[in-house]
Amino acid sequence: MNRREAFRLMTAGALMPAFSPGLVVLLQQAQPAPGYTLRTLSPSQNETVVAMIDLIIPATTTPGAKEARVNEFMDVILTDWATPEERDRFLKGLDGVDPQSESLFGKKFTQSSVAQQTALVRALDDSVDWHREITLHSSSVPARDRETQLHGQFFRVFKTMTVHGYYTSEIGFTKELQLEIIPGAQHGCTNVPVRKDA
Repeated sequence: MNRREAFRLMTAGALMPAFSPGLVVLLQQAQPAPGYTLRTLSPSQNETVVAMIDLIIPATTTPGAKEARVNEFMDVILTDWATPEERDRFLKGLDGVDPQSESLFGKKFTQSSVAQQTALVRALDDSVDWHREITLHSSSVPARDRETQLHGQFFRVFKTMTVHGYYTSEIGFTKELQLEIIPGAQHGCTNVPVRKDA
């Protein structure tokens, strides 16, 4: 799975609903400031996150998720936005990656080869019912039922956060999507009444 595939899935609505400009701005505000210090992820958890996001959105002709500091975006979301239950569920899923890797390859995820890491990430991706996700995020589903970005299977949440974090980062937004970040709303020209006595 490469960045182009992730972007295709995103635009098809499999990973996220269409964002309003306000939601894009909100997610951009969740981007970590320079010098950000992790508050939820432990160093070993962060190492696993960095390895996984780098497989999902690797650097190509443009910087990837690692360069966009998506791991820090995830930490912000887990610390400031997630409920305790969502945070615990996510961390439990993340902590389950090493046992799966040890079972398959005899070593922790970050100590495995890139080919082994890729195989495990693909297996996690294959375990997600993406068809159900497309249905869940379709416009026919009430908005209250679509607000489940941090619910569900661990890898669905992980991949969704990776895509959200990358494409709302300055790197993803300006270098990959080649869009301009415009602050606020633009209202265009308006008619100005002409005074008759002028």
